[in-house]
Amino acid sequence: MSEAMRRSAPLAHLRAMLEASRECMEAVRPLLPPALAAQMRPGPIDESGAFVILVSSPAVAAKLRQLQPRLEKALAERGRQSGAIRVRVQAG
Repeated sequence: MSEAMRRSAPLAHLRAMLEASRECMEAVRPLLPPALAAQMRPGPIDESGAFVILVSSPAVAAKLRQLQPRLEKALAERGRQSGAIRVRVQAG
């Protein structure tokens, strides 16, 4: 599977985007209370370069948006060109 991802440009791009999303989550997770972190998961890097965080409810989204400036700063300090974060509620 990893060989196929290296040979195919679209799959290689997808792999790079998944890795970037994982790295962003690793950067912000330590800054969050455990109960809040448990209710979120990494989403994609969107077309503007922003890291999307998927959350379980509007209440979690509101709390995460309060922390957003600190989280974006952490991403910028890690060298992300776009330190922007977008929060999306995704039930399920």
